[in-house]
Amino acid sequence: MSLLVVGSVAFDAIETPFGKTDKTLGGAGTYIALAASYFGVQPKLISVVGADFGQENLELLKKYNIDIEGVQVKKDEKTFFWSGRYHNDMNSRDTLLTELNSLEHFDPVVPENYQDTDFLILGNLSPIVQRQVIERLHKRPKFIVMDTMNFWMNIMLDELKKTISMVDLLTINDEEARQLSGEYSLVKAARKILKMGPKFLIIKKGEHGALLFDEQNIFSAPGLPLEEVFDPTGAGDTFAGGLIGFLAREGEISFANLRNAIIAGSAMASFNVQKFGVEQLLDLNQKMIYERLQQFVQLTRFDYNQIL
Repeated sequence: MSLLVVGSVAFDAIETPFGKTDKTLGGAGTYIALAASYFGVQPKLISVVGADFGQENLELLKKYNIDIEGVQVKKDEKTFFWSGRYHNDMNSRDTLLTELNSLEHFDPVVPENYQDTDFLILGNLSPIVQRQVIERLHKRPKFIVMDTMNFWMNIMLDELKKTISMVDLLTINDEEARQLSGEYSLVKAARKILKMGPKFLIIKKGEHGALLFDEQNIFSAPGLPLEEVFDPTGAGDTFAGGLIGFLAREGEISFANLRNAIIAGSAMASFNVQKFGVEQLLDLNQKMIYERLQQFVQLTRFDYNQIL
């Protein structure tokens, strides 16, 4: 199955209690596409970068079987840049600098050979840009996943709701689910958000895992306990990339298969946080991913016959 990824490609400067990096490859589109590439699909990427991005970075994306025909290079602009500092608990951070640069006036172009896509994932961008991509496709994909954040809820809620109504699966974190719904209970929040249009909802809870909802069912996926977390940047995007990569490989859309996809995404995210930026995503192999998935199995395995 074909997969189209829409999201930022960026440079990040990150500081955590474990160290810092001055300029490293980042962006939602980068994390999503890299994670998805490990599931036997070729992600087709729509994004924009500046002249400073460098051919070596474009070649790096191509090395991981990512189709970059849809990545615009703005010769007279710089690449989106973000700088942040994480607190000791690694759950909160301060944004030190955001330079939108080439992303500020991003007008997504869908190449002709991207048109016949089965799966579409919309990384965190303006909901107007996300909607433009859906509208510029000649036919609706089989399954559309959308990620967003509280920033868009604060400044363009109506536009956000329009785009949410067009997708099949929405992924947000617990704080954002409460803000979007006005409900503190995540179960009540999910019911309200599902009425906005999506068939499925994933509420991410960071190190505590994720919840999957449809109108009838709830699934709780664990977070993998790790001894050390070096850098949480991009963990949510890596989760989404693993999830959509698995779905595109399998081709089946059902609540049962989404449960498996969440575990695939969680496994990829657990790798991502163990090094700075995308560094760990460049060093994986199928054996490592299989062993990590086995750790998730062990987390949730029990003998219910002895309990009943």
